[in-house]
Amino acid sequence: MYWRRRVLVALAIITFGVFSFYGITLVQALNNPSLGVTWMARVAEWGRAHGIGGFVTWAEAEYNKLHPAKVGGKPSLSQLGVGSTTPANVTLSGAHLPVPTRMTSPVTPELAGEGVWRPVGRVSAKGDPAVYVTYVRPDKVHTSYWVGVAWMDPTLLQAQLYSGSTIPGGGPYTYTAPISTSASTNLVTAFNAGFRMADAEGGYYTQGKMIIPLKVGAASAVVLKNGTLTVGQWGRDFTAAHLADYASVRQNLRLIVDNGRPVPGLDNPNAIAWGKTLGGTFNVWRSGLGVTRDGALVYVSGPALSIADLADTLVRAGAVRGMQLDINQDWTQFSYFSGALGQPVSGANGTSLLQSMLGSPGRYFANWWTRDFYTMSLRPSALTSKSQG
Repeated sequence: MYWRRRVLVALAIITFGVFSFYGITLVQALNNPSLGVTWMARVAEWGRAHGIGGFVTWAEAEYNKLHPAKVGGKPSLSQLGVGSTTPANVTLSGAHLPVPTRMTSPVTPELAGEGVWRPVGRVSAKGDPAVYVTYVRPDKVHTSYWVGVAWMDPTLLQAQLYSGSTIPGGGPYTYTAPISTSASTNLVTAFNAGFRMADAEGGYYTQGKMIIPLKVGAASAVVLKNGTLTVGQWGRDFTAAHLADYASVRQNLRLIVDNGRPVPGLDNPNAIAWGKTLGGTFNVWRSGLGVTRDGALVYVSGPALSIADLADTLVRAGAVRGMQLDINQDWTQFSYFSGALGQPVSGANGTSLLQSMLGSPGRYFANWWTRDFYTMSLRPSALTSKSQG
């Protein structure tokens, strides 16, 4: 009897300790902005960090079954913006890419202004826009939603991968949140990267260090030493033999666009290929990055997107290769910034690509932001109005 009581007391103490630990860590998670904007995202991130990722994935799937994307309807036209679509001063020298042509929508008839590109954010010293945005609907079924698309000129912009203590983990890193005052003086855009590395099915390389081994066949966002960001397949478009030429490599799943077309099998619920957190069949917030034939970057994000819809939108924007970045509304965030060249900016100078994006531009300027992201800033050559030659 004596030993039974001791065993029961010991079990009670252990049980109390376990529940106290999980209770304390859950409360901490609910008050941690780096785990998401919504309480559901924070609970999900807490769950994945405490060994119940499978349950979290199941719960997310059940939630999306009970809350499917709306069918039919029309979106608000306020997202399209107003004013001229042609910059007042466009210097289309041979050094810059031509202004993108109107993007077609999967829905006909197109709404007025749908697919029309507008320059946004900081421009070069000569007045050349470096970024254009437009909006189309995701597919012929979910017609009440907008998908935001940003087109970026790499001849005017240079990229930087910022790494975090949560994604990819480790560190310290030279480039990590918050964006410094000096780095913000020529900042034009900032946007989310990919999945947690445990779910990304790929590797991570930056600052000359192999943080996580790179995987052959994985979709890869590669920043060259000259600041050019591009997208391709590791082992084919980029190889370990040329690693010295790369400033960073961030892998996430497999390519969803290749040779200018969506890859086969996107309509299959293949959780491993398209992201085991939600698979590819749910119409949810997604983001993606692609590169056009002439090297322009295109970023896509919006609600009610299946993986097939995301690939189709990238192709409509001109991408010849493309990859999925992050998913879910708490993580898909693209901001563009305005302000005088050479002057620092902050989140207050930022505008989200879509009005419905939950995360604010301020996250990239916060020291609590622990996930990786990209910035695009004007190149030194774009900061002078003098002719180069």
